[in-house]
Amino acid sequence: MKHVRLGRTGLQVSRLCLGTMTFGFQCEERTSIAIMDRAFDAGVTFFDTADVYPLGAPAGTQGRTEEIVGKWLAGRRDRVILATKCFGRVGPNRWDQGNSRKHILDAVDASLRRLGTDYIDLYQLHGPDPETPIDETLKALDDLVRWGKVRYVGCSNFLAYQVARSLGRAEALGTVRFDSVQPRYNLLFREIERELLPLAAEEGIGVIPYNPIAGGLLSGKHNPQAGPEEGSRFTLGTAAERYQDRYWHEGMFETVEKLRPMAADAGMTLPQMAVAWVLANPAVTAPIIGASRPEQLEDTLKAAETPLIPELKQSLDVLTAQYRKGDAAR
Repeated sequence: MKHVRLGRTGLQVSRLCLGTMTFGFQCEERTSIAIMDRAFDAGVTFFDTADVYPLGAPAGTQGRTEEIVGKWLAGRRDRVILATKCFGRVGPNRWDQGNSRKHILDAVDASLRRLGTDYIDLYQLHGPDPETPIDETLKALDDLVRWGKVRYVGCSNFLAYQVARSLGRAEALGTVRFDSVQPRYNLLFREIERELLPLAAEEGIGVIPYNPIAGGLLSGKHNPQAGPEEGSRFTLGTAAERYQDRYWHEGMFETVEKLRPMAADAGMTLPQMAVAWVLANPAVTAPIIGASRPEQLEDTLKAAETPLIPELKQSLDVLTAQYRKGDAAR
């Protein structure tokens, strides 16, 4: 597995990142361990989680994913680059969420306990917090780095202007700055190409995209007439509505059917081609791949070994150009 620098830092991360948000709800613990074993054996040394996972699970289960990852990490900590996130609600109090200094300091200590480690390589804000001044947030993150609890910081689901403003405030305050962004990005959602990816490339920010196969729609296994498959992201607890809103649309299914023969002609599976397309963007550091069973990783792992030929990349860009626009999803 190839390793690359995370943005302008000296940190080396594997070209693929293993996402763990299904662990503890969609995947029981034994399956979750097997998925991590398979990815690690293939050379994936970059793991991403969050304190609110597992995805779609009912209230009160937050943190279960970090606990499972922590069990697996025992004896391997120095061989893995570990990323986690805070922002979402993790408790009953009004202050158990957001990017305030109080919540960040509480959240990082809770994550460290669950993960069984004394430091986190990449600590990310899971979303922007309009209720908290960015200066307060950056100063708290800066303290975490100075105290040694965190090595690098990043953000997820921030708009380009929010990232740019954060970079400017970090420079003015003399604090740590975001070294990574974690946006949604795939053949069916390309809006970040317009502003966020150019900003990341210019500022030397690592890009760790999630949903590279569109929550499973780009696997080609879903039938719109039959409805969402049980056990998939499209039926997964509290996440089902979100994923159906993102991807369960007639136009997107039509696009998938046009992509299917292109993958076959290239000697690739649909998921493999979809991840390879994300990897082909020079601004991208490491797409986040996931699975509900270990064998589902096989196609996406191959994407790192079989880059797209330029002609196929261009054809895919043309076919999915409509998804660069905010009004093209439906």
